Order: sequence, then structure tokens, then C-alpha cells
Amino acid sequence: MRFPVAAALATLLLLPMAAPARAEPPRKIFNLIVYGDDPCPKGEGDEIIVCARKPESERYRIPKKLREKPAPSGGPGWGSQVATMEQVQRQTLPGSCSAIGSNGFTGCTAKMLEQWFAERRMQESRGEP
Repeated sequence: MRFPVAAALATLLLLPMAAPARAEPPRKIFNLIVYGDDPCPKGEGDEIIVCARKPESERYRIPKKLREKPAPSGGPGWGSQVATMEQVQRQTLPGSCSAIGSNGFTGCTAKMLEQWFAERRMQESRGEP
């Protein structure tokens, strides 16, 4: 008795999977932009043509998406990335102000001067004397 019920359930489950054959090919739909007083072309047969009208002044302009400036990527700029890499690598090179590497002590005065100039630039950008 279980077999006929299982066969009936299997048949019911498989019926929606069998789709009827399509008799008509899909329609062709075209989206066009026309400028000024240009006419919208007529479709042939079962073609559908949708026209968007823009002013004549936009005809030879770069599309608005490409005219706008892209949003910043959110990450640090290339200049700050280079400065960070130089700062990290400088610790082990001669002329650095650290106990790491050979001649690490030789750059302490240079490091203090570099910091002083950076602070001075920051004060000048804020308008402080």
C-alpha cells in the first residue's frame, strides 16, 4: 500500500519541473537615448523601442557617470603609504636614531630636526605664529 502513495507523491513532485515548450520567441526590447528633437525610431515586427529624451546640449558630452569624480577609496593616500614604509625601513639603516642596526645612533639629531620641522609646518597650517 505504501508504493502507490510514494509513486503518486513522486509524480506530483516531478510535474512542476516539466515546463511547457515555448511557442513564441522572446520579444526584442531596445532602450535608446535621443537628443533634442530627434525622432524615436519605430520598431519592426514585435520589437519594442523605449526612448529617453535628453536636451541637445548633452549630445556630445561625456556621460554623467564618467564626468563625476570617483569617491575616495577610504584608504590612506599613496604619499602617506610611502612615508610609512620609509619610516619603518629607516630604523635599521645607518643614520637612524635607534639601538637597532649598525650606526643606529647617528641619526638622532636628524630625527629631532625632522620632528621640529613637522611641528612647525603643522603650526603654520593652523595659523599659529
